[in-house]
Amino acid sequence: MSHKRIFITGGASGLGRAIALRYARAGWRVCIGDVHAQRGAEVLAELQALSPRSLFLSCDVTREEDLRAVAERLTAEWDGVDVVVNNAGVAQAGTIDEVPLSDWQWVLEINVLGVVRGCHVFTPLFKRQGHGHFVNVASMAGLLDMPRMSCYNASKAAVVSLSETLQNEFANTRIGVSLVCPSFFKTNLAESLRTSNPGTRKFVEKLLSRSKITAEDIAEQIFQAVEKREFYVLPHAQGRQAWLLKRLLPRRLYTGLLKSQMSKMRTGGTSPSA
Repeated sequence: MSHKRIFITGGASGLGRAIALRYARAGWRVCIGDVHAQRGAEVLAELQALSPRSLFLSCDVTREEDLRAVAERLTAEWDGVDVVVNNAGVAQAGTIDEVPLSDWQWVLEINVLGVVRGCHVFTPLFKRQGHGHFVNVASMAGLLDMPRMSCYNASKAAVVSLSETLQNEFANTRIGVSLVCPSFFKTNLAESLRTSNPGTRKFVEKLLSRSKITAEDIAEQIFQAVEKREFYVLPHAQGRQAWLLKRLLPRRLYTGLLKSQMSKMRTGGTSPSA
């Protein structure tokens, strides 16, 4: 039985749950943090059947004190933690003039500052114990620039930049970083989606449901990346290709290709990103 330890925010559903179960099957002690108590209890039962010392702790990533309480609990019960997955996130879709600033604040508080808080709180613990690994879940939206998703794109781009910066900051330490940038996959992200366009939710749900890549597939890639201490985790081939084109093509050619692709995707005037 492994004595390795992992903490996952947003661990009661979707990708967070898949990551938790993958690590529990490998014998890790798994702690999930989430704001949904009932879901957390249900996933905890699944986890404890695989790894009896697993935990569910109520945790809102907009509250630094919640994350500090988790760090203190894991230090007391497990003598620390080896991997912290900053996974909790929400989504917003709409043009720059449609999206209210209150929605920007909501998204940035969770998607950006939630990750910042996780890294800020657990870095001292990693330094004290002499090792650790952050897994920051962003999105291909943070690497690309699909229209009608400025709020979500900007939040995930911030996670990309933060993670790249931390990789450099930790270069001479035993603290690792992995950055996860999936595109559409089967998850419950649409539950948290805020949008002023009635057709957008249905379109996003359609794209999520028809993906051939599952949360379990991405969880497996994350597991392998942490084992190998790899930085980028880019599960979707099309996403990797689009990112390569963005980096290599002149901006004019890239935006022309993007416009053509969006015209194919557009349904009822919507064009959300991954």
